[in-house]
Amino acid sequence: MAAGKWTALFWIALAELFALSLWFSASVTGPELRELWNLTTWTEAWLSASVPVGFIIGTLLSVCFGISDRFNARKVFAFSAVAGALINGLLMIPDSALIGITLRVLTGMALAGVYPTAVKMLSQWFPSKRGLALGILIAALTLGSSLPHFISIFSSTLDWKLVIVVSSLLALAAAAIMNWLVRDAPDSSQGMVFSFKLIKRVLLNKPVMLANYGYFGHMWELYAMWTWLPVFLAASFASASSHINPATIAFASFLSIGVAGAVGSVLGGLVADKLGRSRLTVLSLGVSGACSVIIGFTFGQALWLTLLVAVIWGMSVISDSAQFSAAVTEFADAPYLGTALTFQMCIGFLITIFSINLIPIVQSIIGWEWVFAVLSIGPVLGLISMTKFRIYEIKSAKQ
Repeated sequence: MAAGKWTALFWIALAELFALSLWFSASVTGPELRELWNLTTWTEAWLSASVPVGFIIGTLLSVCFGISDRFNARKVFAFSAVAGALINGLLMIPDSALIGITLRVLTGMALAGVYPTAVKMLSQWFPSKRGLALGILIAALTLGSSLPHFISIFSSTLDWKLVIVVSSLLALAAAAIMNWLVRDAPDSSQGMVFSFKLIKRVLLNKPVMLANYGYFGHMWELYAMWTWLPVFLAASFASASSHINPATIAFASFLSIGVAGAVGSVLGGLVADKLGRSRLTVLSLGVSGACSVIIGFTFGQALWLTLLVAVIWGMSVISDSAQFSAAVTEFADAPYLGTALTFQMCIGFLITIFSINLIPIVQSIIGWEWVFAVLSIGPVLGLISMTKFRIYEIKSAKQ
């Protein structure tokens, strides 16, 4: 069993890494699509925000119809990855922003069968002490989400469609891994039931809601940072030097978001298992919130300084991500646990839509030097919530 669960974790994480390359595949090719589809600043923001919209719709449909409970979780993941790959490939055909954004919504719906399903399978393989395992899974999600930046390093000398093609092929590889290499957990009977009637019980559970508030603050910052940091780096590097290769910006984005985020996720899982979830989340939120303010002061300065702050931000912004859901599992009663987790995820991704679209509006008013300070609101509120949550965590440990 011990060896089997770590083998399962390896393949599940690898499949997650490959499949999540679909999330930002269109955002990375934004400059080319801006010209091809005549994108405005507003529609370009929605190109990224449309994926969370689809993810929320897909998640609600999945849990309402009990798809991951009625069908084998591996098959759901594989089918969703194939669907996402095909929809993503269609991006090379349209010349309309409306059609393109619609395809991104559908991609988000497909990914709703990937990430939550992987979390469910992991919880079955690791019924306890899953902090490190969740950290590794989030690391795979982070690295996968940033893969399009790595691919674009090479596409700058070839064609923007390379990012779309490679990300679709990786999603197909994820489906193959999940279908043929991952085994079902010994106990695959765990279900996640969602009911609108049970939301009231979630809202009345104070420690669960404190964990939710922490997660909401975290999500206010996370995806807006992932979406707009590469654009910030491009503007900052261009301001500091007139001889910046696009491949340099792509590599800096991949390093800051993907590599740093993957390291932060694993370290976060290790620290959470040793120091406690609330301590880790407070530390992460404090550091990431500070970075969201500090990075503006590096705009147009030495490249290494901007990149250093971006890497620290990339590590801290994701290192606590898995712990908010884990906190909910510890305080929500079994009858409404599925509702609590679904509520947390859907509201969290709904918040990302607002913050992603807010950044370009604020940037046009106050510039790149101060725009990311808006994101610090989330970590501050989340930090307050998780500090209060720690009281319940301590009481629970004493019982």
